Amino acid sequence: MARPNVLFLPVDDLRPQLGCYGHPQMATPHLDALAGSGVCFTQAYCQVPVCGATRASLLSGVRPTRARFRDYKTVVDDDLPGTLTLPEHFRHHGYTCISLGKVFHHLADTAPRSWSEAPWHPRTHREGNWRDYQDPTNRARAEAHPKGCGAPYECIEGPDNAYYDGKIADRAVAELGRLQEAGQPFFLAAGFLKPHLPFNAPKRYWDTYRRSDVPLADNPFRPDGAPDEAMHNWGELRAYFDVPQHGPLPEAMARALVHGYYAATSYTDAQIGRVLAELDRLSLAESTIVVVWGDHGWQLGEHGLWCKHCNFRTSLNAPLIVRAPGACRGAQADAVVEFLDVFPTLCDLAGLPTPDRVQGTSLAPILEDPTRAATDAAYCRYGAGESVRTGRYLYTEWLDGEGRVAARMLYDHEADPGENANIAERPELAATVERLSAMAARRRQADQAWDATHGSERQGGQESV
Repeated sequence: MARPNVLFLPVDDLRPQLGCYGHPQMATPHLDALAGSGVCFTQAYCQVPVCGATRASLLSGVRPTRARFRDYKTVVDDDLPGTLTLPEHFRHHGYTCISLGKVFHHLADTAPRSWSEAPWHPRTHREGNWRDYQDPTNRARAEAHPKGCGAPYECIEGPDNAYYDGKIADRAVAELGRLQEAGQPFFLAAGFLKPHLPFNAPKRYWDTYRRSDVPLADNPFRPDGAPDEAMHNWGELRAYFDVPQHGPLPEAMARALVHGYYAATSYTDAQIGRVLAELDRLSLAESTIVVVWGDHGWQLGEHGLWCKHCNFRTSLNAPLIVRAPGACRGAQADAVVEFLDVFPTLCDLAGLPTPDRVQGTSLAPILEDPTRAATDAAYCRYGAGESVRTGRYLYTEWLDGEGRVAARMLYDHEADPGENANIAERPELAATVERLSAMAARRRQADQAWDATHGSERQGGQESV
């Protein structure tokens, strides 16, 4: 029996702000349709809420620790030299593996062994600021800015492929035709950049929403009892033109940013729709596994925060939609799952062996029966903060240099889904806090054991396979 193809679609900074995730105001018809023909995981959690680290963890199948996969600068070949990657594993089993756009955070990371050809990104074939401004004023601002920032959003009249994501969709459509003609199973990864800052999108996507109707966060305040360690000054956004360096945003700017995030999300939805339409046109849909995932969540003013970089659910929870031949269609799975689970899931769906060193748990049983449970918890981290997400609670503790708990927070998602009150210090919850803290400690111990067992598998900078 022929092995299925894989269409692997990471999306940068995509929170579950989609119609299929219960937001009917969103214009995301293509992702909603994909969810309607696959399985939509409502409780999928990233391992680290920052792009470089979360991608490194998912694509290597290895958990982050205090020493590896920490921030946006993460390079797999620096933190785990030679470790086997997801596309590399498929390549070893006869797949043609192609990378378009943003897959790994760094284009060259593991490239010679992960991909059948050099990774492609539209920026490598065009001059200009990586933030892809088209407006001359923004370009001039970006050229003068040490971090290349102009305005935090842009609205232009123009075609979809005026921006990078449209070009990525163009290339993905072309690649599907080429890969079909080649007749070999393929792993095509097309990583879309929006809705990452700046929120740039053609005007027609902005026109989908009326700004006066765009809602602001209903909890724009620090959670009661939240420790200082939980908060941050959202420096990523403050680098942009006209964004104040301290304090809250003016309401008009906050509403414009939410409007921009919605527009950018709809823009990327349309690009993914073009790729999925071509998959249908080529009669490849029934033989192709499709995976769409947002690399982490994003705050839109909740708790007075913007961007990611924290241990609240708004940063940790992100979309995961899977459609696979023979799997359930049009279902919602509410089990708590992790992005680490993607690697073994794809192995199972494609009939490939799962490497022993991969730390996730296959979701194939849930794709057959979405009512099934998965693992006991999802484990996430950011900086010194370590989070445990169970079916009901999100617990986070921050450890000091001696490994002692310096701060902690606990949220009951049944009673407080918005995470507005930290209840970690309530006496009646002491046993719950102790249990979740013990789970975090066991996770650390298991990761140490993994390092001790698998560190020797990488020989001379190259993992043995």
